[in-house]
Amino acid sequence: MEKQVILNSEQFQLTLKRICYQLIENHDDFSDTVLVGLQPRGIYVLSRITSILEEITGHKIVCGQLDITFYRDDFRRREKPLVPSVTNIDFIIEGKKVILIDDVLFTGRTIRSGIDALMAFGRPKSVELAAFIDRRFKRDLPIQADYVGKSIDTLISEKVSVEWKEIEGEDKVILYTPESNG
Repeated sequence: MEKQVILNSEQFQLTLKRICYQLIENHDDFSDTVLVGLQPRGIYVLSRITSILEEITGHKIVCGQLDITFYRDDFRRREKPLVPSVTNIDFIIEGKKVILIDDVLFTGRTIRSGIDALMAFGRPKSVELAAFIDRRFKRDLPIQADYVGKSIDTLISEKVSVEWKEIEGEDKVILYTPESNG
């Protein structure tokens, strides 16, 4: 199957801005709110959202990065060992409103791992989820995003890739079916 562009560069930017305005509507000046991006790809969404929010609000936004490697339920089931990323949370989450941020919400397992990892840093007042892409219809766990950039319906065999200008050379979201090795 050919790669299908779900969001082009312009739509990509508009989607990020829409999420930011929704966050501002619910969190005002972010004085009691922190943003936490899930490693590895949620940190790119976090970076862009933080930049846009700071530009719009004129306030510094407190944010961090969370590695969930050792909290994954498939940690010991992989053929290749998982390599941990860096966790960078140098602020107190106790009593704060935390917004977890990830690029793609699919089964919900990554988010469950993120919540488990987050609790090692204290007890937040509340936890919300922002997902750039929500792949509906295949949740393994009852998890849903509070802020969604784009919801798409996909087959289990299909993959969604959020591509970033800094890494892949262009901002876009693509849908494709990987070629089988058979």
